[in-house]
Amino acid sequence: MSVEKSKIRRRIEELKNLPTLPGVIQKISLMVESSSTSAEEVGKIISSDQILSAKVLRLINSAFYGFPGRISNVTHGLVLLGFNVVKGLVLSTSVFDIMLSKGMVDLWKHSLGCAMTAGAIARKLNQPEPEEVSVAALLHDFGKVVIKLEMPEESGEIEKMVREKNISMYEAETKVLDFTHAAVGSWLCEKWNLPKNLSDPITYHHQPHLARFAPRQTAMAHLSDILVRAKGFGFSGDSLVPIIDKAAWESLKITPEILEEIIGDMEESLENIDDSMFVAGNEQKPNS
Repeated sequence: MSVEKSKIRRRIEELKNLPTLPGVIQKISLMVESSSTSAEEVGKIISSDQILSAKVLRLINSAFYGFPGRISNVTHGLVLLGFNVVKGLVLSTSVFDIMLSKGMVDLWKHSLGCAMTAGAIARKLNQPEPEEVSVAALLHDFGKVVIKLEMPEESGEIEKMVREKNISMYEAETKVLDFTHAAVGSWLCEKWNLPKNLSDPITYHHQPHLARFAPRQTAMAHLSDILVRAKGFGFSGDSLVPIIDKAAWESLKITPEILEEIIGDMEESLENIDDSMFVAGNEQKPNS
């Protein structure tokens, strides 16, 4: 890694735009590593921040997971979904707060669409822990948020290049920065000690054949990104629909019939998304 890229990485790892996130994530990470940690203990840490726990509950109770109004507290969510999923949702709520407050609603829509689609793919293919695949897809583009906030001048150059040259944001990032949003996501996954089932899809969703620890989940996130782009739900920064990675497609072994079912489930899920999820500051309070 070049000296300049190393400096940028340190700057990003020390970013102050997510003030409540690193502490909470670090506490949860340390607790989850202990076999004696209970769901009640982790739930208590998240619930100590009422606004944060309200947002986590809102995601759990949305169409995203299919528990409309049924999960009344974070501990219940932990028991149903597992530590890694709720840990990812804690990260998601902070990242998407920034998206909404900074006018990145279309990126938020794209990300949520990918999450729901990845979940549909995982369930159709009988993937263990489909909720983890959903969360990984939900977070796959959060490096774009960081680049826009921390490097506004370079971000403007990237957007201009995408428009004028009709290239992908991924390609424009490489030309302007010599790294991409996927690399930024990888750096922060490492810093926040996210599990490989989340970090691999975030790091390699554009290059799923490079995933070593979670190749199948990464292929699912990759496919969900392409399907949601093709559907035109939200906007991830460019209007191009990438060609699916051949190795990823072959690894999933999706028949035309299953693909048709996945697309049907995706379309139904996207139609049922509550528009209030795209309005900043519209949180529900957690029940006691």
